[in-house]
Amino acid sequence: MKDKLLLIQKHLKQGTLRKMWAQSKWILQYGRRYWKSMVLYTLLGIAGSGVSLISSLISKDLVDIITGHQTGKLLATFAAMIGFSLANILVSQASGYASTFINLKVDSEIKNDIFAKMLVTDWESLTAYHTGDLVTRWSSDASNISNGILNWLPNLIIYTFRFVSALAVVLYYDPTFALFALLGIPFSALLSRPLLRRMRNNNQKSAAMNAKMYGFNQEAFSNIQTIKAFDLIRFYTDRLKSLQTEYIRMRLDFQKMSILTSVLMSIIGFIVSYSCYGWGIYRVWSNAISYGTMTMFLSLSGTLTSSVNSLASLIPTAISLTISAGRLMDIVEMPQEDYSQDSAVEKFGKQHRQEGIGLIMKDLDYTYRTGTKVFSGASLEAYPHEIVALVGPSGEGKTTMLRLILSLLKPQKGSFHICAGRNEKEQLAMSPSTRKLFSYVPQGNTMFSGTIAENLRNVKPDATDEEIVEALKLACAWEFVEKLPDGIESEVKERGGGFSEGQAQRLSIARALLRKSPILLLDEATSALDVVTERKVLKNIMQDTYPRTCIVTTHRPTVLNICSRVYAIRDKRCEVLDEEAITRMMEDF
Repeated sequence: MKDKLLLIQKHLKQGTLRKMWAQSKWILQYGRRYWKSMVLYTLLGIAGSGVSLISSLISKDLVDIITGHQTGKLLATFAAMIGFSLANILVSQASGYASTFINLKVDSEIKNDIFAKMLVTDWESLTAYHTGDLVTRWSSDASNISNGILNWLPNLIIYTFRFVSALAVVLYYDPTFALFALLGIPFSALLSRPLLRRMRNNNQKSAAMNAKMYGFNQEAFSNIQTIKAFDLIRFYTDRLKSLQTEYIRMRLDFQKMSILTSVLMSIIGFIVSYSCYGWGIYRVWSNAISYGTMTMFLSLSGTLTSSVNSLASLIPTAISLTISAGRLMDIVEMPQEDYSQDSAVEKFGKQHRQEGIGLIMKDLDYTYRTGTKVFSGASLEAYPHEIVALVGPSGEGKTTMLRLILSLLKPQKGSFHICAGRNEKEQLAMSPSTRKLFSYVPQGNTMFSGTIAENLRNVKPDATDEEIVEALKLACAWEFVEKLPDGIESEVKERGGGFSEGQAQRLSIARALLRKSPILLLDEATSALDVVTERKVLKNIMQDTYPRTCIVTTHRPTVLNICSRVYAIRDKRCEVLDEEAITRMMEDF
């Protein structure tokens, strides 16, 4: 008793019980949504337990009739036995089907909800997690929650009903038999303690290890070309073996305790069962009960023992559920992006689509949460029919500036707005909602598996084939797409496979142009193109009659003389370069 109190005190000091309570309340918010499903599942479970109990009583009567030679009731009792056995099968199958149907529905809805919340989570906070860890939390932990919502509370009610009803029947016929049937309960509770102490810690380690292995596999398969090119096959196979060894060691350590506990529980189960047999035989010999009653007691003693074990198993299940809830809460309770300006942005965009939309950023300060300061008093402006370039050494903040423009990051100081044309007086503060007005081509290959047309229609589902071809022409991609056997219906493999880096970049630019957003952001999006094609793409964008504002980041100054304005990121500021400085950069390149 003293050890138990010390354990509880330890958990209280560590905040473990408080955390579990908070995690349980978080799970309950989903449970409230599906209370009808939980009630249906519970009623089916109770019905199955009731039918099983009645079958035990009929079995008792059947044995008594046979041993007592009461042939007059044999046929009717036998028919009832068959009827309830069939009913038990039907209820069991109906319960299984309903459970599967409800579980799939609830699992899908919860995953959809968690997925949506992850997507609107603050981007910088989310980058602290490996994508493999995020996928594991979304898939495994969300499924664990959905299973728990449907099963845990209903099973608690079902197992309790099964235990209480069986115990009531045993007490009614012979209270002394209940003592033997319940003999194993205190031993089961005692033996489960060491297992439960390690359960929470093990589940946490297991979840973290699963995420680690998933992340490793995901990165390895995504970078097979690099692994081959650097001849890292042996290194990665050894790394996987090391992770697998670590995982196996962790699982076996827990399994040893599980085996020991299982063996001891089985021994106790044998002792209880044979004690019940012995006491039942004694009661029959002393004419205290009939043979039928004894068989019923033996059947119900198994029901009582299994019910207790089932109730005990709900404790580690609850621990597992709270751990999954905690892992998901880590993500979904991060700061959420604010989309409250969606309506205002849509209205602003429609009002000023003809004249175009510009942007103005003044005196921005931004420091990453790691403490790295990127901007201090930086200012930038860009307007319709302009191509504005951002230049500077790698790591100076060009991509960070685009992320600030997209409101993926929030400046600690300064103002940043979109404006109607060049009219600075008619403006709207930038926010996650203003992304509706942007098209973005990031660094690297951003094509998805599917056809070229499907890739482009991701940003504009109702785009016609003619619109797709027009966007491809503007991006200088039609020249190779029209030569493909299937044209715009040609397949694009994962990560743009089947196309060169330059071709994939032009397809990505075409996709951004198809959306016809007022502001286009190109982050090193022409880095894989030759200079001639790069200049041609940018000139096409300039000559397009659509009032588009374009901002590009580049390491190569060869296209700067066709830009309306060039900003160099220096000393954490954005400095406008004059023609002489631009010419000097081009000559030095």
